[in-house]
Amino acid sequence: MAIKLTPRQAQILDLIRETILRSGRPPTRAEIAKQFGFRSANAAEDHLRALARKGMIQLSAGTSRGIQLLDQPTSAHTAPTPAPLQLTSAQLLLPIVGRVAAGSPILATEHVEREIGVEAGLFAQTPDYLLRVRGTSMRDAGILDGDLLAVHRTPEARNGQIVVARLGDEVTVKRLHRSGHQIALLPENPEFQPILVSAADDFFLEGIAVGLIRTTALS
Repeated sequence: MAIKLTPRQAQILDLIRETILRSGRPPTRAEIAKQFGFRSANAAEDHLRALARKGMIQLSAGTSRGIQLLDQPTSAHTAPTPAPLQLTSAQLLLPIVGRVAAGSPILATEHVEREIGVEAGLFAQTPDYLLRVRGTSMRDAGILDGDLLAVHRTPEARNGQIVVARLGDEVTVKRLHRSGHQIALLPENPEFQPILVSAADDFFLEGIAVGLIRTTALS
């Protein structure tokens, strides 16, 4: 049985599909509203909820890009009964976090490049996100520029673990070293200096590294 879409619903579904193909992630409600001249993002939300009720998309709460296609329609106005594309029980859907703006939450929408499905068995603990590594300070630990570091969110870490830490307005990947009340963030590259954390510093542990996905081949 075909599912009937209104012309506007079909247009929005086409926009979602095209945006995912072009950028790897769905549009925001605001982007949909701007594209179709809606007065507010609420109008876009109404159309998205209608598409979700018809089984064409799945909406995720708490994220402006939480739209997942469930089917590919065969024409602009009709589609067969959808067969949802779902992750297997052995897979995780993880956001890829790119550059983190100063002072903003690491999982803020503007930092998320896209979401990808990965095998859960790749990781020592269940990760919450993948952080795109910038620079070569952890080179000798096998963490290279452009790699995706799997991160489990926690404010606690053991001595010697590789962590994602926020120091002031910067987010960095380093090895945690504690000696008494002194905390140091150690690089794994002799070209970089250790970072000593003082009591006056604004320091926070964002999480611990639980795995790595290499995005480029080794030369």
